[in-house]
Amino acid sequence: MSAGADVQAVRRPDVPRRAAQHVSLRTRLLILGATILQHLPDGLLHRIAHALGGVMYRVRPARRRLVRANLERVVTWLVAHDMANPQTRAAAGDPRALDRLTRAAFGHYVRGYLESATLPRYGTPEKLKRVQADDWSIADRAFKSGPGGTAGRLIIVSLHFGAIEIPGLWATKTLGGRITAPMETIGDPALQAYLERARAGTGMNVIPTGGAATELRAALERDEIVALVADRAVGGVGSAVKLFGAPARLPAGPALLSDETGAPAWLIVTRRVGWGDYRSRIEQIVPGLPDGATRRDRLSAFLDAEARAFERAIADAPEQWWTVFFQIWPDIR
Repeated sequence: MSAGADVQAVRRPDVPRRAAQHVSLRTRLLILGATILQHLPDGLLHRIAHALGGVMYRVRPARRRLVRANLERVVTWLVAHDMANPQTRAAAGDPRALDRLTRAAFGHYVRGYLESATLPRYGTPEKLKRVQADDWSIADRAFKSGPGGTAGRLIIVSLHFGAIEIPGLWATKTLGGRITAPMETIGDPALQAYLERARAGTGMNVIPTGGAATELRAALERDEIVALVADRAVGGVGSAVKLFGAPARLPAGPALLSDETGAPAWLIVTRRVGWGDYRSRIEQIVPGLPDGATRRDRLSAFLDAEARAFERAIADAPEQWWTVFFQIWPDIR
């Protein structure tokens, strides 16, 4: 703390207390709001959230330019590799269509926060029926590989994409198995506790990111499931890969865990379809290296296979990839 801050603290001893009360009141209001939202019509809430994303699109020009530039790279690459859907193809060739895709990205970004705030509502049998796998036979292979056709140990790899909270909830409630996942902590303890309770209520074992590697290894040794979001290297650390044709960095956590434990890794991402339905893409991440490869080669091959799986998943709905709101490639700032 600076000397000036010390002086202010002496002169205004009531400031920290009032600030703490303000934070506490804000947190209570946020939690109350999230509780109320859980009882409102889902489709209406998603439409409102999408509209708020449109407001955000207009009032944040710098962020809009970043999102647009990131999406332009994605859609251009998808068209060049014959992986584009009609909306993506239009965005690659028409600036106005790219603007519409960018605006949609803002809407999906806000809808993601809505889902996080109201996560328990998605755990009911009625809501879970609205989450369908693209291919249920692949889901069975992933989650019924244990003894007696039960869920065995595996690593779920996901992205900041679509309904990021839904895959773990869907897997625990529908397919069975205990899932351990690290969660970043926030500065407000009361809000952190609320978020932890919401996730724990879904059947997930939420752990802090600090020291998570040890607990994740232990969970895999117990033949349990662990889940990691692995499409953004926070703080600039990570391993170099090519993503959509340009150098980027991805966290090495899933590659290291899979290599150390031998647990299979499966990509699971859930995209929104309309205003209340969801579809989950599931595919195994298979590096495809011969026996006897060095550890470095194994890790590199895993990251490359993971990046290719990410590209296929994002191709389904590029506007639902949250990471476009941040720097992905060094040449786009």
